[in-house]
Amino acid sequence: MIPEYLSAMWTASAAALGDHLWQSTLFAVVAGLLTLILRNNHARARYWLWLAASMKFLIPFSLLVALGSHLPWSRGSAGTKAGLYFAMEEVSQPFSQPTFSVIARVTPSTASPNLIRVLPALLAATWLVGFLVVLLVWYVRWRQISAAVRQALPLREGREVVALRRLERVGEMPQRIEVRLSRAALEPGIFGISSPVLLWPEGISGRLEDAHLEAILAHELWHVRRRDNLAAAVHMVVEAIFWFHPLVWWMGARLLEERERACDEEVLEMGSEPQVYAESILKACEFCVEAPLACVSGVTGADLKRRIVRIMSERVAERLGFGKKLLLLTICSTAVAVPVVLGLVNRPPRVLRQLQEADGAVVQPFEVATIKPSHPGDNMVQLFMSHGKFTTRAETLKGIIKFAYDIKSDNQLSGGPSWINSEKYDIEAKEEASVADNLQKLSFEEHAKQVRLMVQALLADRFNLKVSHRTKDLPVYALVVAKSGPKLTPTEVPPPAADGASAPTKAFRGIRMMGPGQLSATNINIGLLADILSGQPELGRLVIDETGLKGNYDWTLKWTPDQSAQMSKGAEDAHATADAPPLDSSGPSIFTALEEQLGLKLEAKKGPVETLVIESIEKASEN
Repeated sequence: MIPEYLSAMWTASAAALGDHLWQSTLFAVVAGLLTLILRNNHARARYWLWLAASMKFLIPFSLLVALGSHLPWSRGSAGTKAGLYFAMEEVSQPFSQPTFSVIARVTPSTASPNLIRVLPALLAATWLVGFLVVLLVWYVRWRQISAAVRQALPLREGREVVALRRLERVGEMPQRIEVRLSRAALEPGIFGISSPVLLWPEGISGRLEDAHLEAILAHELWHVRRRDNLAAAVHMVVEAIFWFHPLVWWMGARLLEERERACDEEVLEMGSEPQVYAESILKACEFCVEAPLACVSGVTGADLKRRIVRIMSERVAERLGFGKKLLLLTICSTAVAVPVVLGLVNRPPRVLRQLQEADGAVVQPFEVATIKPSHPGDNMVQLFMSHGKFTTRAETLKGIIKFAYDIKSDNQLSGGPSWINSEKYDIEAKEEASVADNLQKLSFEEHAKQVRLMVQALLADRFNLKVSHRTKDLPVYALVVAKSGPKLTPTEVPPPAADGASAPTKAFRGIRMMGPGQLSATNINIGLLADILSGQPELGRLVIDETGLKGNYDWTLKWTPDQSAQMSKGAEDAHATADAPPLDSSGPSIFTALEEQLGLKLEAKKGPVETLVIESIEKASEN
């Protein structure tokens, strides 16, 4: 049960997770390139870029896409919208497969589905172990620091307090920072987020002159003003969730380096002498050890050698010029605007990518579609394709969904409200003239496939249909040749036309349902017979063609339908048999009829079946 549940979750979320990781990684790479451009500018600019890249891991672009999808959008050319949408989508969502894929026929293989079921559980277990290990390590370190803070004594007077209060007044700090004297060998550092506490190691003041003392205190006050502990805690959440992503840990090191460098720059701009400030950092390092958590901002963090070199070089950081400000503004605006625009132009559904003409161009969805509830007294069910049109009449929404996703058996479809079985719709969907002409050039099977994809897009657009695909081990029937051999009549192929003669008319191809339990087929392959059998209520399972028979055949099949199965199919199909002749209860069952009349039989077995789950659906929107 758990592997199947995890497999379903993986199926539903793997592509979205892949897209999110790709988007966040790309965002971080762009941020890294920008920091190179700003390498001679203030460290705080680079710090905020890295922090934005970190927070992107917690904010999927899909949220902004959803925002864009609710904004008004003019009804311009569908082709223009689709082209704009796909151009952005290819970069931003490379892992997402089209939501509206056709249900593939089941294969007898069982090894692959077993692996598919186990793999999500293994991945989830691996991630959970890594997540818990990271949290455990940080929890142990937090307990150590928390214990040191609890054991530390409040310091209410002395050189340290006087210097701190003076710096607070100069910096116009909104709150006073409590000082605690600690016997632990931790560096001077800020502990806490909402009510920060300065942890001051006992004995270090005797090693520091007043200038050194003020430089260290000024550094710590800048950590408070910049809320570095809060930012570090946010990135620690990112590291815990995405512990498997090496870029996340590398960004953590960059954040630590840039925040310390930013505080160094601020302290020097306040008037501290570079040599005195460098000496104060070195003295703190001689006496203390660095805090074990990034969310405890100290003075000795980052690469000490590089920090001292930068401090002593006395190189003044450049302020951001107009050009660089414009560049940052443009990139930040683009980062927000792109997903919003993706949602804004998301009216052409993702399925359009699958709609391909013979020359590879994208086929547009239906140009116009009218959907209205069927007349209550209309029992003439119709669902058909014609040149340039797709039409249904008195067809249930469930039946339309089954057609769109090429679902053969009822056990392949689950979920959704009960009204999809009873509410019927009349649909008139018209294709653009050029699309209709191109579809006519395709084979019947390919034409039907393209129309199904277009109907999927229509369902998503007008009924807000959202589905997911799951592979399950279900009972199926294998259609095989009986011991007596096949009793099928091969379809006669018209002879080739003589020179100068007109081409012969193609043989008629189709299946006629003469009544309940009566089928007559002309020029039909065995795969289509298996599909027809899959829809019979007395079977209730997917039927797989394992006959090995090639070519097309003419055949007639008559059997006595199972009355209980017919009743269980639902009241919505009662009209289908209302005017039919009475059933011959003495006739053969469908199993016997197949063997006696067609030389085929059904063998029960289990196999992996791709099923469709309706996650959500709404009643049709207005035309």
